[in-house]
Amino acid sequence: MTAPTRSGLSVTAEKALREAMERLFTGRPIRTDGKLTKQNLWREAGVSRATMNRATAVLADWENRVSQSTARKHDQKLTEEITRLRRRLKANRLERQRLQDEVDAATTVIAALLAENAALRERLGNRSAVVIPLGRTQAARE
Repeated sequence: MTAPTRSGLSVTAEKALREAMERLFTGRPIRTDGKLTKQNLWREAGVSRATMNRATAVLADWENRVSQSTARKHDQKLTEEITRLRRRLKANRLERQRLQDEVDAATTVIAALLAENAALRERLGNRSAVVIPLGRTQAARE
């Protein structure tokens, strides 16, 4: 077994955590999906979570690098983009509902006009044909 470091962590465990940290930050993970999370750090290092938690110096370096990481900034940009798209989706849903309400109102008006049109046609069809006599033609007078 290797000698413990100041934090009571073995040199091997600290080395494994630092190597795992490098692999995660360089985008070359072996055991994880590569996301910059503490869970991935201890899994990538092949140590327990408790071991990682005792590695205070490694965790301080981790926090420092994560906060400066371009991947984290990229995640922030993605989060902002998702928020923007959710707002846009909500606005589009509201607009779609407004337009659907207009279509429903127009449908109601069209149905009323069709019923009125049918009633008028029926009344016209029920009228008796009125014959209007025309004056006699000149040929018939002679």
